[in-house]
Amino acid sequence: MKTKSIFVVTVALIALLVSACGPSTINQEAAPPVRSISVTGAGSANLVPDIAYVYVGVHTEKPSAAEAVDENNAQTQKMIDALKNFGIAAKDIRTTNFSIWPQDKYDPMTGTPTGEKTYVVDNTVYVTVRDLDKLGDLLDTVIAAGANTVNSIQFDVADKSEALKTARAEAVKDAEVQAKELADAAGVKLGEVLSIGFNDSSPSPVFDGKGGGGGAVAEAAAVPVQPGQLTFTVNVNMTYEIK
Repeated sequence: MKTKSIFVVTVALIALLVSACGPSTINQEAAPPVRSISVTGAGSANLVPDIAYVYVGVHTEKPSAAEAVDENNAQTQKMIDALKNFGIAAKDIRTTNFSIWPQDKYDPMTGTPTGEKTYVVDNTVYVTVRDLDKLGDLLDTVIAAGANTVNSIQFDVADKSEALKTARAEAVKDAEVQAKELADAAGVKLGEVLSIGFNDSSPSPVFDGKGGGGGAVAEAAAVPVQPGQLTFTVNVNMTYEIK
């Protein structure tokens, strides 16, 4: 009888230990979703440009590939020499495209292929201009030297970091004001900032002229170039907790 009692107690202790080690069956309620409000603020900086980027190039068409390349090389070298003689540093002259391809000839009366081909060569150079007062003269100079394509003159500011910093702060302030106005209107209070992101937008090119020949580009280059003023815009997206 005594032995049986000890056995029963031992079984009870084992069952107690097993239940203690088993998974908890206490139900935990899920945390309530965080309520939030999202706004977009804007800030801007108006700056006078002090630098320009321009694509200039040479386009040639000849009956054979060799002729087209030879003429294009000679004409492009004259253009690059003219840039350097004008005062553009070698580091500010960069070839961005050299291409050659055959092109079918068409009868001007019927519009049908003649069976003959011409070979087209394009050589494009990306130039950084650091003295905007001389930009118009520079375009005249390269065109006189043989350039017959001019594309996408884009004005910029060499160092705009401080101006963009101020614009970002302005955008954050604008977003905060909007969030407070919306919270007041909805009868809630703003809490912590949950997320923040921003996007800087730069002005697009202000000039886009491409000449199929020297005459067309020369006419465009004769027009005085006015850099004007650039507006850099910053958009800030902010999400606030609301209570």
